[in-house]
Amino acid sequence: MNISGINSGFIKINQNPIQNVESSTNQNSFANVLKGYLENVDTTVKQASNLTVKAAAGEIENIHDVTIASQKAKVALELTVTIRDKAVEAYQETMRMQF
Repeated sequence: MNISGINSGFIKINQNPIQNVESSTNQNSFANVLKGYLENVDTTVKQASNLTVKAAAGEIENIHDVTIASQKAKVALELTVTIRDKAVEAYQETMRMQF
């Protein structure tokens, strides 16, 4: 049984999307953190899509990498949509406040 493909580099399972955001200490704003997070989500989705295409073409022998990447992209998108919905809800609540 060949297990050399386990650390194949396709997937980083415990990767925190916010952890990879690189910004200078002077430019560490909410917009930069959000931009970095969205770029990481986009990269995750593109990676899953590429792996799916390769699997459909028969270029990938280990379907587990494709499944994990797809689920990772799904969770990242669900988290992004949830954050967006909560932000819109908070904005609407703020607009309903009377001053």
